[in-house]
Amino acid sequence: MHTRRHDIDWLRTLAFGLLILYHVGMYYVYEWDFHLKSDDQYIWLQDVMIMSNQWRMSLLFFISAMALALVRQRYSGWRLAGLRTRRLMIPLLFGMAVIVPPQLYVELIYGIGYEGSYSAFMREYFNLDTSLAPHKQSAIGLLTWNHLWFLPYLWLYSLFALLASTWLSLVAKWLNKLPATLLMVVLVSVMAGIWFALRNDYPSTHALIGDWYNHGKYLLAFVAGYLLASMPAIWEKVIRHRRWFVAFSVVGYSLIVLDRHGYLALDEATYQLWYVRYFIGILLALNLWGWILMLVGYAGRYLRSGSTLLSYFNRAILPYYIFHQTLIILLAVALMPLKLHAGIEALLIIVLTCVGCALGYEVIKRIPIVSGLFGLSFWPRRKPTKNAAECKHQPLTDSVAK
Repeated sequence: MHTRRHDIDWLRTLAFGLLILYHVGMYYVYEWDFHLKSDDQYIWLQDVMIMSNQWRMSLLFFISAMALALVRQRYSGWRLAGLRTRRLMIPLLFGMAVIVPPQLYVELIYGIGYEGSYSAFMREYFNLDTSLAPHKQSAIGLLTWNHLWFLPYLWLYSLFALLASTWLSLVAKWLNKLPATLLMVVLVSVMAGIWFALRNDYPSTHALIGDWYNHGKYLLAFVAGYLLASMPAIWEKVIRHRRWFVAFSVVGYSLIVLDRHGYLALDEATYQLWYVRYFIGILLALNLWGWILMLVGYAGRYLRSGSTLLSYFNRAILPYYIFHQTLIILLAVALMPLKLHAGIEALLIIVLTCVGCALGYEVIKRIPIVSGLFGLSFWPRRKPTKNAAECKHQPLTDSVAK
């Protein structure tokens, strides 16, 4: 019998919430490239953001795969493939056409001094032969998915897992009998190997095609999450030994920060030694898996109960994700003239982004067709009135008489 794992629901909600904080931080962090940058930028913010920078998206793929594996126990692969396609690809295409363009428009205004109207920009945005902003173009011109890149990657990995679900189930049964320590060694070694082999030659692009380092890292996280959901004995060990993962996380993060500040600096000749680079990959992999498994462990220990709030976010999380980055950028532009202190401004952006996402969700979930463009049902069901609910359990003649 299938039992819903509320800890995975909570973890998914918290992980998407972290995206709002992270993307607001991108507006203020020193040097790191973003669509719009504040005049107030802080170097110290890099150390704060690097804490989640290494693992936050891998965590999303990991828990998305766990959720998929749990749902796979109740639905056929074909039905899930159809649901995933509808819930991910339709919002992606709609988002690229409607939600994402304001981000690029603002970026061009503040980046290259673009002076055209929004309607003029949109004509260029959909013109595959446009000459506007060549540095922002790809094979499809200015069309872009920006923060929505997660959706096509998740769709692709989901189809892979569903096609290979029988094989993955067999692998999970076999792995579930192995020592947890050995599985951790394998996870760390493989992730380190991906970093060693692909990181330098294939820098992150989020372009789907040719983004081999990201595919290696995120697909491994996805497969690991899918397998863990089918390995109850190992999952319980992750929960039981969660404090060990805290240690991995703290040590990994500390070493990364020390290295960023030059305390672990290596000369170029030493860095090029293969075993030195692979050892660095091991440290990064320990940090990544330490954070992911620590969060899974603590969620499994303390977040096993559902709530009305969690039910709300289970429905609302995808529209929140679609809305959030465009809202952040538009709010930052709107607050610029006020010259607020960065701390006050950032807090306002966070609060107003959450309010905007909530209002957006409340509006779109009530509108047929539009709701489906955000990954919800195309035909929202209206809640029955009190009288209708009472009539539901009464004979037809009684309800007609009323």
